[in-house]
Amino acid sequence: MKRDHSPVLPGDGATDYARYMRLETLLDLQRRPEQVVHRDELLFQVVHQAAELWLKLATAELTEAAARLDADDPAAAVPLLDRATLGIRLVTDQLEMFRHLAPEDFQAMQPALGNGSGAESPGWRHVQSASRRLGRAFADHLTRQRIDLSALRARNPTEPLHRLAEAMVEWDERVALWRVRHYQVAIRIGGHGVAGTAGSPANVLVRLIDHRFFPELWRLRRNAAAATADVAAS
Repeated sequence: MKRDHSPVLPGDGATDYARYMRLETLLDLQRRPEQVVHRDELLFQVVHQAAELWLKLATAELTEAAARLDADDPAAAVPLLDRATLGIRLVTDQLEMFRHLAPEDFQAMQPALGNGSGAESPGWRHVQSASRRLGRAFADHLTRQRIDLSALRARNPTEPLHRLAEAMVEWDERVALWRVRHYQVAIRIGGHGVAGTAGSPANVLVRLIDHRFFPELWRLRRNAAAATADVAAS
């Protein structure tokens, strides 16, 4: 018996796949051929729009991870943070598409961008806010459990709280790597002066590269490494 594939979901589109994914809206979010000033605008928009979607997902995962910590369930927070981190890796990987965008082509499309800048990304702002929220939830959980942060490295590495701390460091590192790659792209195709050049947008990117959401966890690792080195030297 032939299966009926007629759509049953409400919305626009000839299939339920198109309706659920809202494809007509999604594929209409890029500038139309008669609007573009350079053909590579499609490449530029797809990369950035996809990044905003991955950042939206990462924010949702971070927010839920913080909620799980509020409920004193660090084990449940770990896979959520891992998913957010993978989203940032994918945001970083897709920047490779800009290898196919020459500086002169980027300059040709510049009028279409107006005064827009990646620094205005709502996805990035939401990720920042959610990361700070996770940091506060982690600190509050330690307080409720009467766990001193300095003793965290001595705990069993298979324990959920230890794994969560490692996942938070991994998140921080992946975000920094994304910003490094973004900086390199800005220098390569954007015509920005290198960091230190007066008025260069690259200066903002460099400050973001050095930022850490969870500096206390990085200090903990440095202190542990220093203590190990001291023992080895004695």
